[in-house]
Amino acid sequence: MAALLCKLGRFAHRRRYLVVLLWISLLTLGGAAAAQAPAAGPTSFAMPGTESQRAYDLIDRRFEGQRADGAAARVVFKAPEGSRITDPALRDVVADTVDELAAGPEVAQVADPFEVKAVSADESAAYAQVTYEVSGAELSEQSRRALSDTMAKASRSGMTVEAGGTALKGERGSHAAEVIGLGVAAVVLLLTLGSLLAAGLPLITALMGVGIGVCSITALASTFELDSTTSVLAMMLGLAVGIDYALFIVSRYRSELADGRLPEDAAGRALGTAGSTVIFAGLTVVIALAGLAVVDIPLLTKMGVAAAGTVVLAVLVALTLVPALLGVAGGRIKAPRTRNKPEDPESTDGSRTRRASNVGGRWASFVTRRPVAVLVAGASVLCMLAVPAASMQLGLPDEGSQPVTSTQRKAYDLISENFGPGFNGPLLAIADTQGSDDPKQAVGELTTVMKDIDGVATVSPPRFNNAGDTAMITVIPASRPGSAETEAVVHAIRDAGGDVMNDGGGRLMVSGSTAMNVDVSQKLNDALLPYLALVVGLAFLLLILVFRSLAVPLKAALGFLLSVAASLGAVVAVFQWGWLSSLLGVTDPGPVMSMMPIFMVGIVFGLAMDYEVFLVTRIREAYVNGRTAHDAITAGFRHSARVVTAAALIMMAVFAGFMGADEQMVKTIGFGLAVAVFIDAFIVRMTLVPAVLALMGDKAWWLPRRLDSVLPQLDVEGDGLRVEEEREELAARVRSTHS
Repeated sequence: MAALLCKLGRFAHRRRYLVVLLWISLLTLGGAAAAQAPAAGPTSFAMPGTESQRAYDLIDRRFEGQRADGAAARVVFKAPEGSRITDPALRDVVADTVDELAAGPEVAQVADPFEVKAVSADESAAYAQVTYEVSGAELSEQSRRALSDTMAKASRSGMTVEAGGTALKGERGSHAAEVIGLGVAAVVLLLTLGSLLAAGLPLITALMGVGIGVCSITALASTFELDSTTSVLAMMLGLAVGIDYALFIVSRYRSELADGRLPEDAAGRALGTAGSTVIFAGLTVVIALAGLAVVDIPLLTKMGVAAAGTVVLAVLVALTLVPALLGVAGGRIKAPRTRNKPEDPESTDGSRTRRASNVGGRWASFVTRRPVAVLVAGASVLCMLAVPAASMQLGLPDEGSQPVTSTQRKAYDLISENFGPGFNGPLLAIADTQGSDDPKQAVGELTTVMKDIDGVATVSPPRFNNAGDTAMITVIPASRPGSAETEAVVHAIRDAGGDVMNDGGGRLMVSGSTAMNVDVSQKLNDALLPYLALVVGLAFLLLILVFRSLAVPLKAALGFLLSVAASLGAVVAVFQWGWLSSLLGVTDPGPVMSMMPIFMVGIVFGLAMDYEVFLVTRIREAYVNGRTAHDAITAGFRHSARVVTAAALIMMAVFAGFMGADEQMVKTIGFGLAVAVFIDAFIVRMTLVPAVLALMGDKAWWLPRRLDSVLPQLDVEGDGLRVEEEREELAARVRSTHS
C-alpha cells in the first residue's frame, strides 16, 4: 500500500494543475446539480417496529380523513393581569381568532376552548388546538404565516398569545459561534505549521470536500428524503476530519522536506506513510457512521450514510488534492525550522537515538519512566468522570428545551403554569376493538382502569371511528413530557390497559409524540450494545491489519470505552444534574437526549481511532526501523504529538462552536463531542497509550505466527519505501563505482 500511495502522491504533485482542475470541476458539477435539484420533500420520521408507529398506521387505516402525523398547533391565550379569559370582550377575541384559524389554508379543524373546556381553573388562560391536513414537514409557508398573522392580531387585544406544536418551525440560532470555532482552528493551524500558506491549505481542502459533499446531499435530498440535519452533520464531520487529514499529510510532507528530500519525493513519501494512516483512520469513521443502520431508524441510517460519504470525500481530497496543492505552492511550503540537537550515546542495541528534543518527546520520556503511576492516575480520573453516567436518563427534547425567547417555549410554560405540565405531552391511547363482542363496554372498562393509574391527570371520553371498531382516548399525564415519571405512565397504561383489552378480544396501543419519544429512546438504548459490538469488532480487525498486533487494537478499544464513559458522565453532570449549567447556558436540566449516546459512540470512536492510528503508526514505524520499544515511543511522540494535539484542538474548536446555539439539543451534541475529543486525545491517547506500551514493551507488537502468515502485508509504516530507497542507493553506488 505504501508504494502505491507513494506513486499516487508523486503523480498528484507532478500533475498538480490537472488534479486541481478535476476537483474544481467536481465542485462545479455538484453545485450545479444542487441548484437544479427539486426542493426537498417532507422527511419521513417513521419508526418501524415501535408500538407508536403501529398505532399511527392503525389510525390512518381506521379513521377516514385523519392523518396521525398531521401538523398541530396549540394556541395559548393568557388574559391580562386582573382580567379573565371569560370576560365578554376577551371571549369574543378568542372566538374570532378560532374562526380565523379555522379558515386558514390546510387547516382540518380547530377546537374551540370554551366548547371543549380547555380553560384553566382560574379562568386566566385557555388554549385552542389546531390540526392540519398535512404533516409538519409538508405544511406550507402560507399556512405558517396565516397562523402567525392571526396570533399577532389577537395579541393586540392585550392578551398574551403564544403557540407551540409541530406546525411551527424551531428558531435557528446564530452561526457566530461556529465561525469562531473555525477561527480557532485557523489559529491552531498557524501555530502548528508556522506559515499562513501551510495553515490555509488544510482549510481550503477541507472546505472543498465539504462543499462537494453538501452539494451532493442537497442534490439527492428530494430523492432520498434527506433533511437539513443530514447536511449539518455531514458538514460538521467533513470539516473536522478534512482539516485533520490534510494536516497529517502537510505535516509529514514538511518533515520529509526537513530530511532533505526534493518536493516531489517528499510528497510521495508523505502519502506513502501518513496517507496510509489517513485511509485507515477514515475507514474507522466510515464503519462507525455506516453502522448506525443497525439501529433500524431510517432517518438515522440516512444521516450516517451521508456523513460517511462526506468522510470518504475528505480522504480522497487528502490523498490527491493536498499533494497537488503542495506542488502548486512550490517552494513557499517550507520545511519547519529545526535546531541542531546533539545525539545521545549509542543505545544498547547499537542504534543512535535523538534526545527528546520537543515537548512531545519530553512528555513521552516522562510517561515511560513512570508508566504505573501515570496509568493509575489517568484511569482514576476517567473512572471518576464516568460515575454520573450510571444515573443517566434518556429522552427526546420537547418544546421545554426551546430557547426561552421562542413562542414555543413561552406557550409550553403557559400551559404548564395554568393547566399542568402533562398537557404539553398528551398521550393517545388507541383501542382496537375489532375482535371484541362489546366494543363500548371494553373501552369503558379501559377508561376506568386508565383513570386509576398513578401519574394520570385526566382521561378524555373515547372517540370511535365510523365503523365503531376503534377508539381514540386522550390521556393527560401529571408530569412533563420528557420526564421519567411520564415514561412510567406510558408503560403502566400499556401493561394495565393491555390486560383489559386482551381479555375482551381487543388490543391497546399508546401513541402520540410523547409515547413516540419513549419508544425511540428505548429502541436506541436497545441498539447501543449491538452497535458498539459491531463498530468496535470491525475496527479491532482493521487495527490488527494496521499494527500487526493483538494487544495494541485491544488497548485502543478499551481506551475508547473509557473515553465514552467519561464523556457521557460529563454530559450527565452538566445537562441532567445541572452542574455548571449557568456557565454553559443550560436553562432547563433534564434527561439526556436519547440519540446522544449512540451518536457519541459512533462519531467519537471514529475520531478517536484517527489519533490512535496516527500516533501509534509513528511509534510502530520507529520500532520496525530498529528502535527499542521505549525509544520508539519517544520517537513517535516527538514526530506526532504536536500534530495530534493540533488536530484535537481543531476538532474541539469545531464542536464547541455548536455550544453557542440556542437549542439545548445542539448544545448537548457540541459539548459532548468537544469533551469526548479532549478526554480521548489528551488523557487516553497521549497519556494512557504510552504508559501501556511502556509496560508491555516488545510484547505490545506480538502477533501469532500463524495469524501473521494469513494476514495481508499492508506496509502502513512505509517500510517498503525504506527498502526501495536503500536498493536505489546501492544501485547508485554500484553505478558510480563502475563509472
